[in-house]
Amino acid sequence: MKKRIYIFNNGELKRKQNTLYFETDEGRKFIPVEGVSDFLIFGEITINKKLLEFLSQNQILLHFFNHYGYYTGTYYPREYYNSGLIILKQAEHYLDYGKRLILAKKFIEGSILNIQKVLGYYARRDVDLDEEISLISRLFESVIACSSIEELMALEGNVRDYYYRSFDKIINNSDFCFENRSRRPPANRLNAMISFGNSLLYVELLSEIYKTHLDPRIGFLHSTTSRRFTLNLDVAEVFKPVVVDRSIFSLLNKRVIKRSHFAEKLGGIYLKESGRKVFLEHWEQRLKSTIKHRSLNRNVSYRRLLRLELYKIEKHLLGDEEYHPFVARW
Repeated sequence: MKKRIYIFNNGELKRKQNTLYFETDEGRKFIPVEGVSDFLIFGEITINKKLLEFLSQNQILLHFFNHYGYYTGTYYPREYYNSGLIILKQAEHYLDYGKRLILAKKFIEGSILNIQKVLGYYARRDVDLDEEISLISRLFESVIACSSIEELMALEGNVRDYYYRSFDKIINNSDFCFENRSRRPPANRLNAMISFGNSLLYVELLSEIYKTHLDPRIGFLHSTTSRRFTLNLDVAEVFKPVVVDRSIFSLLNKRVIKRSHFAEKLGGIYLKESGRKVFLEHWEQRLKSTIKHRSLNRNVSYRRLLRLELYKIEKHLLGDEEYHPFVARW
């Protein structure tokens, strides 16, 4: 199986015949091209047109993060699997507001159901979450009645507010209090982890979309406007609770991520490079871990679940099978 390469050092990424190498002041490290799916780049690197042409030929993506660990963009090679039929169907479902709303509701339903699964998991471990579970359950009943995307997004925002209230109870660590959701810049350590984890999920889904017939620029819950990619943001809503949030809870409850892994810069709190490396190590383990897939009757990794979710969306667009979002079964 191909793997992703994380680059933290400064240097130059180059092509040498039919392989790649990364060159720094300390020397060269060769990277077999056939073993790479994409690069996540956190350092300052130099690239050239010759390299980009080679990456395009081999369907390898480059994802860039800035000095603070924020995702800034992707070199997305010429689409390899794109299907004109699927793109037309995506556009049709976006332009037909009724069809778009159906899919948007599915993403929110998946998000809320997985939030409930996460809360239920910790409630069974003696965390007092009765109030949050009750309030979110009540809001979930209102999803079907939503008549607009804006109303749906507002409802999801209310669910998140109640959900985020539970974080301090689940984590129970004074160094990682939630307070409130803040993004750019994150106001505290927990918000820094949420933003970093969400960015990783967006990138992960973008890489998986590239391997399907879908176009990442046409989403349904998130408006398709000047924003480059939106479909990955849609699908991420379903998986944030079970992939990002569970990863954060695990890292903090096991005391793997500590206060020392953060720094304050430009009025915000950010993960230092050491913290990002620890997070990424756990992230890879999480995505490689497997669960029993009931329909396939075999174990599949969380990374594979992302791809399967995209295939389900393709089937929905083609009218073959109604889309039902993934819901964890713990």
